[in-house]
Amino acid sequence: MKKILAFGLLTVTTVLAQNNWPQFRGEQSLGVADNKNLPTTWSTNQNVAWKATVPGLGWSSPVVWGDKIFVTSVIKDGDVEPPKKGLYFGGERPTPSKDTHHWLVYCFDWQTGKKNWEKQVHEGSPSTSVHLKNTYASETPLTDGERVYAYFGNLGLFCLDMDGKELWSQKWGHFKTAHGWGTAASPVLHKDRLFIVNDNEEKSFLVALNKKTGEQLWRVERDEKSNWATPFVWKNDKRTELVVPGRTKVRSYDLDGKLLWEFNGMSSIVIPTPFAQSGLLYVCSGYVGDKTRPVFAIRPGATGDIALQEGETNNQYIAWYEKTGGPYNPSPLVYGDNFYVLFDFGFLNCRDASTGRQIYDKQRINPDGNSGFTASPWAYDNKIFCLSEDGDTFVFQAGPEYKLIGKNSLGEMCMATPAIARDSLIIRTASKLYRIQSADAKK
Repeated sequence: MKKILAFGLLTVTTVLAQNNWPQFRGEQSLGVADNKNLPTTWSTNQNVAWKATVPGLGWSSPVVWGDKIFVTSVIKDGDVEPPKKGLYFGGERPTPSKDTHHWLVYCFDWQTGKKNWEKQVHEGSPSTSVHLKNTYASETPLTDGERVYAYFGNLGLFCLDMDGKELWSQKWGHFKTAHGWGTAASPVLHKDRLFIVNDNEEKSFLVALNKKTGEQLWRVERDEKSNWATPFVWKNDKRTELVVPGRTKVRSYDLDGKLLWEFNGMSSIVIPTPFAQSGLLYVCSGYVGDKTRPVFAIRPGATGDIALQEGETNNQYIAWYEKTGGPYNPSPLVYGDNFYVLFDFGFLNCRDASTGRQIYDKQRINPDGNSGFTASPWAYDNKIFCLSEDGDTFVFQAGPEYKLIGKNSLGEMCMATPAIARDSLIIRTASKLYRIQSADAKK
């Protein structure tokens, strides 16, 4: 009984209703909301407030502010090779296309789904290639309600006002990525500062910009190769810091770019976004071809090298560590007392968020097939939601028991993580944008 009460209290007291969804996984990168009347069932014709066509290709997530929904996309002139579900090996495209591409930002109306405006920020042939499962618009934009910041990794950062007028841009050149896979790490914002990491094969760096002018405030060169993880602004009871994963080391910087702490031990490909809940920071990586696919839970206040020694699973600042618990693409989720990991090959795992103790081992999500999963899971209404590349969202009862309670299908490939705002779920498929709203919320 105490555990159930603790779960309810934790959910109520640490999760706020989301009126806006300004960046990837929401304001605190949690992927969690506590809004009333959020939808738990839907299809292409059930609980759909509207759906809109999004031209071009892009796996950036939608972001929401007020009555505006923003997404990015890139349109290619000529023939387009569509992404394929489940494909990783064999998806390299090492030679950039010579066809003209159009880099675009779209704004859709919250109420109607009508396209309010579109802004082309660049036109030309791409300077670098991307993997078939990636796109030239995989970084999620962000907004502060006054401006929209659209980042395209090997092109630059573009600042628009809420009506689509370009205010400034920053372009720092293009760099090779591992195997020509392309880029994906999204920008983050803290007060008047934008932070962008560009880890590549040639000249990796972390940069801070003035959000109003685009002026570079500082830049730190990084001893890293290609990474795809979005940084995280960690506001803890000691300080506010910027956590940046990497395959060589996980590093934390103060807001002026000074290194605070670091540790090694990640896998050879790093994608999930860090986040913090209930006093712990969670950092992980899980390339499927590696023996080490770790999860680390970090306490605030660390300094220097905090790496675990051989055989250790915790130390002064690492609360717990699991060597093979990390996901490849999806970012994990803490909801209530539990830490959930969605694995790309279609398994869900649950641990105690404070200790790492396993609550239930990997459970196959889809017993009728082998769905792949790239989008990060989300949670509300005591439920966990996992969106497959097939466009199926599997719904689980939150808590210590593995219990699949539903499946909602949109029938089209999905890789973007949805947004949650007010009474709606915003889902991007390969060609569409859906605002899902329950019948109760419409009353």
